[in-house]
Amino acid sequence: MSFKRKFYQIFSAGLICLSPALSQADIWNDVERGYAQNGDVKIHYATIGEGPLVVMIHGFPDFWYSWRHQMEGLKDDFKVVAIDQRGYNRSDQPAGQENYNMRHLVNDVAAVIRHFGEEKAIIVGHDWGGIVSWQFAFAMPEMVDKLIILNLPHPNGLARELTTNAEQQTNSAYARAFIAGSPADPDIFFGGPMNAQSLSGWVSDPAAREHYIEAFERSSFDAMLAYYKQNYPQPNANNPPPLAPQLNMPVLVFHGLLDTALHSDGLNNTWDWIDADTTIVTAPDASHFVQQDAAELVTSTIKWWLIARTVTQ
Repeated sequence: MSFKRKFYQIFSAGLICLSPALSQADIWNDVERGYAQNGDVKIHYATIGEGPLVVMIHGFPDFWYSWRHQMEGLKDDFKVVAIDQRGYNRSDQPAGQENYNMRHLVNDVAAVIRHFGEEKAIIVGHDWGGIVSWQFAFAMPEMVDKLIILNLPHPNGLARELTTNAEQQTNSAYARAFIAGSPADPDIFFGGPMNAQSLSGWVSDPAAREHYIEAFERSSFDAMLAYYKQNYPQPNANNPPPLAPQLNMPVLVFHGLLDTALHSDGLNNTWDWIDADTTIVTAPDASHFVQQDAAELVTSTIKWWLIARTVTQ
């Protein structure tokens, strides 16, 4: 590994501490809401702050509010825009699985950046938002200033683990069920039905959960599964996928080590696929939703990491 071009750091959750007030941040009534247009599809967003544009992309099952802690922490220095991906909450929900193909999800992000009159943005993604963020960086690197990924290994690492790691293959059983099933199946969602209540069961804050239930009641469950049916990697040991293009922008990766869906072994070799400084931050007590489980760590690290690179540019 060339340390002239790569900077690899691993932090534990105990290294960075903020005031406990940050974990209680709630900006529900402070954000401005609007829509960006991608062809016939409107993408809803919530925004707050002024400064360099930061676009945040949620995963499954989630919506823009997942980023409330980070939006609160970054609003004094950045214009933060958290989107509802198509199919979720107040964004459009076009019928047909093909409308959730990755090319449309990538173009949604580009439409949001252009809506705000910018040529590029800092891109932040978690879970499916992480997949979209990686693919956006591969397809449109000129529109990515910096890339921040939460609990979604680099596609090269994920494909490797899906092919060779028995634990990851077991962990991905839910995805195979989503690909084969439908929202009407009584046991589709980890042994139970798919409804607004079950989808929001992971949200520990009772007040936040009410917002999630309302958002999922407005969402399309067919669309949620279409993300998997259209885009979930299906590696074959006899026909491995081609390596993704090298990236040349700074990358920050977070991973909650208690994640039971995405194995942390997928992080290995991330630095080999990025020709710029690469920072990996692990949170040993956080699960899949690291931006909420380790809100202080994630927010303070993002702010430090972004400001440090802004100053040195």
